[in-house]
Amino acid sequence: MFSLFLEQLLNGLQSGVMLFLMASGLTLVFGVMGLINLAHGSLYMVGAFACAAVAAWTGSFWLGLVASLMAAALAGALVEMLVIRRLYKRDHLDQVLATFALILIFSEGTRWIFGSFPLFLNVPEALSGTVTIPGGSQYPIFRLAIIVAGLIVAAGLFALIGKTRLGTRIRAGEADREMIAALGINIDRLYTVVFALGAALAGLAGAFVGTTQSVQVGMGEPVLILAFVVIVIGGIGSIKGALIGSLLVGFTDTMGRFLLPIGFEAFFDPASATAIGSALASMLIYIVMALVLFLRPSGLFGTEA
Repeated sequence: MFSLFLEQLLNGLQSGVMLFLMASGLTLVFGVMGLINLAHGSLYMVGAFACAAVAAWTGSFWLGLVASLMAAALAGALVEMLVIRRLYKRDHLDQVLATFALILIFSEGTRWIFGSFPLFLNVPEALSGTVTIPGGSQYPIFRLAIIVAGLIVAAGLFALIGKTRLGTRIRAGEADREMIAALGINIDRLYTVVFALGAALAGLAGAFVGTTQSVQVGMGEPVLILAFVVIVIGGIGSIKGALIGSLLVGFTDTMGRFLLPIGFEAFFDPASATAIGSALASMLIYIVMALVLFLRPSGLFGTEA
């Protein structure tokens, strides 16, 4: 039982790290640009399809991983320059409608290029084995590698935002975009870089998750909903909040699906306990979000209005 519990903890950590890659890009875009981007999940899908396609063509998952970053960043930069740039001074309803249209365009474009059938990514041979975790269970090496890689990327993002000149400009743009424009910084270029960075993070998450599930059209929208939950819990515009919120959502969702059915077995037959527990587990993250908003309306690390 202990090994199974530890396995679910690791699954929750993996889920949280992948959510952070999605949510950090989303909160960067909203925090710096004030833009509601519903198409962020489509960039996640672009990364997954690019990785699957290039890995299939070349036989190398690592080349596919590089392709996911490049394809998602390029798609993000083009979207920002051609569409998003015209929405900054528009109200949020226009942003929602325009980015929802982008979801449809990306979905149909992907279906036209790759077809309606899902693609599958093979785990690289070097990471295809398992390791024994405390308690005796076997845990896939690749899932551990995903956790480590995600944490390294998270540390790199914190260093980028907090220790570099680009990070200083991003934080300044979040605080007062008119002032940094007056100081001679090319605000359009900064916005393109931020949008491409957020897109690359989403594409990387898509490539990683594509190894654990099929790569298919529309795969980004469910993850986008969870990413919005994360930034509401963590606080809009806060990278630290995105990390804590992602881990909280990842652990809550995974452990809820594991523990609630077991708890209800004391009151119901196993089939009913599983059904009831699974249903409640799917609502648990939204209950947590509501509780956080009740206690801190701006999120855990958001700035009070």
